[in-house]
Amino acid sequence: MRTMKKVMHIITRLDRGGSAENTMQTCLGLADRYELILAHGLSLESHMSAWEKETVEERISEARQRGVKVKPLPPLVRRLSPTEDVKAFFALWKLIRQERPHIVHTHSSKAGILGRLAAWLARVPVIIHTPHGHVFYGHFGRSASRVFLWVERFMDRFTDHMIALTEAEKADYIRLGVSRAAKVTTIHSGVALERFMASGVDGKEKRTALGLSPEGLVVGTVGWLLPIKGPQYLIQAMPGVWENHPETTLVFVGKGELEEALREKAVKMGASDRVRFPGWRDDIPEIMHALDVFVLPSLNEGMGRVLVEAMAAGKPVVASWVGGILDLVRDGDNGFLVSPGDVKGLSRALNTLLGDRELRRRMGQRGRALVGDFSVEGMVEKIDTVYAALLAQE
Repeated sequence: MRTMKKVMHIITRLDRGGSAENTMQTCLGLADRYELILAHGLSLESHMSAWEKETVEERISEARQRGVKVKPLPPLVRRLSPTEDVKAFFALWKLIRQERPHIVHTHSSKAGILGRLAAWLARVPVIIHTPHGHVFYGHFGRSASRVFLWVERFMDRFTDHMIALTEAEKADYIRLGVSRAAKVTTIHSGVALERFMASGVDGKEKRTALGLSPEGLVVGTVGWLLPIKGPQYLIQAMPGVWENHPETTLVFVGKGELEEALREKAVKMGASDRVRFPGWRDDIPEIMHALDVFVLPSLNEGMGRVLVEAMAAGKPVVASWVGGILDLVRDGDNGFLVSPGDVKGLSRALNTLLGDRELRRRMGQRGRALVGDFSVEGMVEKIDTVYAALLAQE
């Protein structure tokens, strides 16, 4: 039996997002193999509802019950804030000095910069960073993107290893000079596949429960309603869909800064009864089974774990030809890929799928056959292997 090593995870916010879920799954999966500390910000910028906060607190409580030390750090905010960032840096440095972990594993941009610098200054033996997708295009203008690229190139000197979510993401880091191939391992974000593959879910019953027609067609997306996720292009594509399939309902599951603008757009289009906003939900696996087609129109995407969830539920997908999505969607096989921001392309792909029930079934089956490599257990084992290899070098 090996001696328990100490690992500290650092993330800006614990919310309903993919990076937070990935981090929590990693902590829970490794809780019996390492002494774990999870340092996180208060997630105030996520503007979570009471229900969302409750579900996050339940996950934190589960982690504590499993032996994970959870350390909230109020100054660790997502936005750029010189005062709070300095406070967060010294809070992290102090916590690392107190806990003296063998590994510090940071997640996402802000926590990655502050956490890696604090860990290096505290002489932590192994420093690992998972960006959960990068911000080198799609998020900001050209000048800001160049600054972020320069910062990440600089931060590589304080990083022993990086974990990319997809091969496409890894290729970007190497091509853009952020890191070397030997320092980057691809580990797909894990999904609780059995929840989405459950065969006992009645999609029509779920539609009725959501106030949708059990007989009409349903197009849906799940995630943050933010510009980078492209929901504005999806709603713009729908008139071209309604011309051919007027019985189709569009469902936006999630929250974000674009929600009000999307609601207003639906009203202006005279389609408020055909666009639904159920918010964040804890029944996503059942909702997936209520959809006919799943859409992820992102401008950039580290991986798009929600695509794995849709594929596990046997749904054909329409997604952007960008980032880590290319690891998941084979154009013309388990779904269709369109250029990011291509409204007409989205309409064409949706019309093709909505007009062919057999094509939807066939693509859904092919997608389900591809998801075996994306389990939570597989992700945890691969991360453990990286930890063990780096610790053995010390």
